[in-house]
Amino acid sequence: MTNLKLRDEEAVFPTQYESKLLTLPLGGGTAPTIRAKALVFNDPLSKRILRQIELVSPSNATVMIIGETGTGKELVARHIHSLSGREGPFVAINCGAFNENFIEAELFGHEAGAFTGAQQARAGWFEAANGGTLFLDEIGDMPLPLQVKLLRVLQERQVVRLGSRKAINVDVRLIAATNVDLERAVVAGHFRRDLFYRLNVASINLPNLNARPGDILPLVNYFIDLYCRKLGQGKATLSQEALYALESYEWPGNIRELENVIHYALIVCRNQTIEVDDLRFSSLGREASHALHAVSPPTTDPVSDLQAAFRRLLDSDHEPVFETMERLLVNTAYDHAGRNQVRTAKRLGISRNILRAQLKRFDLLPD
Repeated sequence: MTNLKLRDEEAVFPTQYESKLLTLPLGGGTAPTIRAKALVFNDPLSKRILRQIELVSPSNATVMIIGETGTGKELVARHIHSLSGREGPFVAINCGAFNENFIEAELFGHEAGAFTGAQQARAGWFEAANGGTLFLDEIGDMPLPLQVKLLRVLQERQVVRLGSRKAINVDVRLIAATNVDLERAVVAGHFRRDLFYRLNVASINLPNLNARPGDILPLVNYFIDLYCRKLGQGKATLSQEALYALESYEWPGNIRELENVIHYALIVCRNQTIEVDDLRFSSLGREASHALHAVSPPTTDPVSDLQAAFRRLLDSDHEPVFETMERLLVNTAYDHAGRNQVRTAKRLGISRNILRAQLKRFDLLPD
């Protein structure tokens, strides 16, 4: 079993990788989507994830995508399918959307008379995805009895419809996704350990949007263009204050929330310019108030600001000043780079060995 995860050393890839945009097939309406409709790989962290996706895709390995709601898990699954070379269809199913009494029939199919109302035989989603990819979203919501049957299908590559004893061979690549910690679910007895290991062959962790800030502006531009066309409007622009608020916001609803915020702003804005007052942020975001009120981007030179801060520090009784500045610089840069040593060293203009020595000195390296 190979559990593919990113190593710190792989951060050398992003600078050699181009940005990429993934989108769902667009419908005709303008109603807010219940899924992330677009995914951008522009941030260095996102480019590393894209590299991992493209390494995993050509194989037939089962993939587990881990990420919160609205981060773009289905878009990743679709991209894996498009790169897999499989000629069959891509079929996406949400395990939490079906009645517990009928999800087995939906997945594996049923024969006529298998249960009340089953007037004719019907193929399940595994048969529908034959030769292609089946994406099971929110796999953690699957009832325990059905987990046993899913494990058997994955092992034997056969399904048996409800009301039948005949096994049907299926050639399906499975991609599962979850927004819950399945390892904790296993410990709590809510998810089968054997199924967890069967699904977790190659895992892809999809971070929240606020962990990949370099993706925010490209997504904003994409959704502005998308909804300007849908609403029949001309090209809209963002004020500097609105842009600063969008980049400062925490985005608890991730890409899905960003889409809805832009959609609403385009409806209420005037003169085709989105102002900060047009942005309707969720109260669930801890930084919503900050984003709405601290909307003025810095207008002074940051070096001048830093020099003034140095003077205040030197005027204080704080000791030792030099060590304090070093610690603050290393710690702040390390956090800003997502605690990635390669990016931190590059941003500071020092070697990684020197950085590691500083991190050890200030007790900032993980155990």
